[in-house]
Amino acid sequence: MMEEQRVAQVELAKQRCKCVIDSIDKLPCSTNITHSCRRTLLKLARAELAFLSRPSSSSSAPLSVNIGHLETVVHILQQPFITGVSRVCKSVPLSPSVSSEERRGSSLKHIHVDVVCTLNRKPVWIIASDRNPEYISWNRCRKSKGLKQRIQEVLAAAQSNLTLRPSSVILFFANGLATNIYNKLQDEFGASEIGLDFSVFSSDVLEETEGDWINVIARSYRNACVLEINPADGKHVVPNSGCGVQGSTVDSSQLKLSVGKAETQPQLLEENARSGDSFHIELSVDEAKTQTQPTKENVRTNLGDTFCSILMGIKPSSTENKMSESASGNLFGETDLVNFDTTALIALVSGISNGGTEQLLATPESEMRQRFKGNFDFVIGQIMSEIQNPIHTEFGRFLQGKTGLICDSVLMEFKELVSMCGGPSEKLRAVRLINCLRVVPDTPSERMMGLPTTRKLALKNKVVFGTGDHWHAPTLTANMAFVRAVSQTGMSLSTIEHRPRALTGD
Repeated sequence: MMEEQRVAQVELAKQRCKCVIDSIDKLPCSTNITHSCRRTLLKLARAELAFLSRPSSSSSAPLSVNIGHLETVVHILQQPFITGVSRVCKSVPLSPSVSSEERRGSSLKHIHVDVVCTLNRKPVWIIASDRNPEYISWNRCRKSKGLKQRIQEVLAAAQSNLTLRPSSVILFFANGLATNIYNKLQDEFGASEIGLDFSVFSSDVLEETEGDWINVIARSYRNACVLEINPADGKHVVPNSGCGVQGSTVDSSQLKLSVGKAETQPQLLEENARSGDSFHIELSVDEAKTQTQPTKENVRTNLGDTFCSILMGIKPSSTENKMSESASGNLFGETDLVNFDTTALIALVSGISNGGTEQLLATPESEMRQRFKGNFDFVIGQIMSEIQNPIHTEFGRFLQGKTGLICDSVLMEFKELVSMCGGPSEKLRAVRLINCLRVVPDTPSERMMGLPTTRKLALKNKVVFGTGDHWHAPTLTANMAFVRAVSQTGMSLSTIEHRPRALTGD
């Protein structure tokens, strides 16, 4: 009988492994999980399945499985509020500056973290536990270092690691927590229950038909306990270097206004520069006050209905508070910020996005090739993409009710590009768009500026994305090469991807 029970346990564990593998392949797009993270999860799940499939797994030795922990990690990743997943089930290195006492021994060089991601627009680390609450000990014992030391090590790593530093550490106890342990976490680490509703049941479902019976594997997390701990210096970190000091700016002379294919077209820049076509996107204070938001009377004045609809959906920003609010830090209280990079601004005002596709397609190919030079195929691809799926529909969906944010560097670059490449309608849209957004100084987060400046991690992009990170605002961008480069460092970054669009001279 004991042997039969063990065989049944092994078969159930193997089914759970298959279910987890299936769930990993179906993780929601909202997680923005990297391919590397997905591969790590699949490797762990397949390794567990391979272990259970060995003949020795059916022997009389005690059965030890790790599938419960993987189930818990995948369950966390299935939550709709988990985004920007950049690292799973990996170790985070401790900074050399961590003291020997904090390291708890010279052999400790890394701390295991289950999920590095973005939660509520802020970077977090998540530690998951699938242990029976009865076996979670507070102090060191024969089989465990103890929860207290484990958390001390995690917090030491969180405080020491500049680029991966989280604003908080989340503890997810899948099977609940004993009252005495819960109280110690509150008293000694200031832990508090997180105000988010994790789903009670996992979406890991595996069905197998046996005659008239259907076996469904679904796990309940009804007793789960989710706590949050804020590291001492992990909240609203303000850089103290020349880059990113709140209220100061990055020296614009360090920034290059070079943009790749996803942002604009170099040939158009050169062509328009030679033609002397200049346009200054400047308004007097009185003009800006009257043109901050489009009205029902002027929405169709060469701007485009969908463009004006988007602007009217964005929260109004008065001229008086555009600069003052960023300096005072009031933006930290905002919960609906979206940081625009240059690609997003270009996509919003582009003639391609604003009803110009038919006119462009009706233009003779020879004229189009002369106009767009080496970017001809790139622009044609954007036109076909726009016809199939209008980009303003996407923008309208996630910008409705949001507060738009741009930093000084983006404003400067956008003005330069529109001045040289934009047509009359694109320039008019640019004026209206700028005056619907809040302009803040370049204030890149300390952790972003802690990344090395390389060809893929250019300074100008670190400033733009880092300013969004500083204000806990996701960055709306088509520059996915930079986003991928950041994710490869293990840093979690909140972003919203959009398809690229080019200025057409419309």
